[in-house]
Amino acid sequence: MTSADDAQLAALDRQLWTEAPATSFLAHGRVDEGRDKDQPILLSTRTTAPNGARNIALVDGQWRPSALGFERAFYLFNEETIGAAREAWKALAEEPGVERHYWAREDGRWIRKA
Repeated sequence: MTSADDAQLAALDRQLWTEAPATSFLAHGRVDEGRDKDQPILLSTRTTAPNGARNIALVDGQWRPSALGFERAFYLFNEETIGAAREAWKALAEEPGVERHYWAREDGRWIRKA
């Protein structure tokens, strides 16, 4: 998971370790805190994968072209960052080999949109 906001990463770190229900626990670590290569999920401010990750989640609403170096990129945004998300969506239409998919939450479920 990548975010330029270190406070957001710290909040995610806390949520994943202490606030997630035991049935949905996700083992993870923060980059540069040791054993980066062993972490199944690595929280970072960079779009690098010392753990060999094939997927990346951009969780701060900021698109980073370097995410295209991964097999799959998950770009999360909210109402504050939706404008930038729309611009990134349009720009990605021109990228060779990129398949764009959009999902929205409706009635408590994630629905794939056209």
